[in-house]
Amino acid sequence: MEIYLIRHTTPDIDKGICYGQSDINLVSNYKDEILAVKDKVNTVTFDAVYTSPLSRCVKLAESIHTTYFKDSRLKELNFGDWELRSWDDIPRDESKLWMEDFVNVSTSNGESYLALQHRVIEFYKELISKPYKSVAIVTHAGVIRALLSYVRQIHLKDSFGITVNYGDVITFNS
Repeated sequence: MEIYLIRHTTPDIDKGICYGQSDINLVSNYKDEILAVKDKVNTVTFDAVYTSPLSRCVKLAESIHTTYFKDSRLKELNFGDWELRSWDDIPRDESKLWMEDFVNVSTSNGESYLALQHRVIEFYKELISKPYKSVAIVTHAGVIRALLSYVRQIHLKDSFGITVNYGDVITFNS
C-alpha cells in the first residue's frame, strides 16, 4: 500500500501560540496553498482519503477527493490547558517538565506524545489491514512524525528531526 501523509496548509494563528486540537482557521490564501498540494498528488488515484476532523485538515481532504473519512485518531496532540495560550504565558515549571520528557509527560488535561503515537499506530494497523493500493492521510505534523517514527523505527524522542512543513506530502509503502 502506498501511503501519502499530507500536512494541512498554514493555519491563521500568531506565532508563539500553543495549539494542537484547537479548531483554527487557515490563512486567507489557503486556496492557493491547497492547489499547490493538489499539484503534488494530482497523478494519484486514491482508494481512500482519511483526515483529522479538524477543519484545517478537512478543507484539504475535501479538495483532494469528494469522499473522505474523518478519524479522531488523526488529531494533533492535545495540549489540554495550554491550548491557545502563548508559550511565554505557560508557567516555566510546567513547560520545563514537559520539555524534558515530552514523550511521556502530558500537559495538564492533555496527552503525552506517546499517547498520541499509540492512537496513531492503532489507526495505522487498522488501515494496512484494508485492501487499498493508495491512501491519502490529511493530518498534522505531530501525527506524521509519530507515524514515521513507528514505521522507520526512529525513537519517538528523535522524531522532531523529521521536517514536516505546511502542505508537505510524504510518501511511503507499507
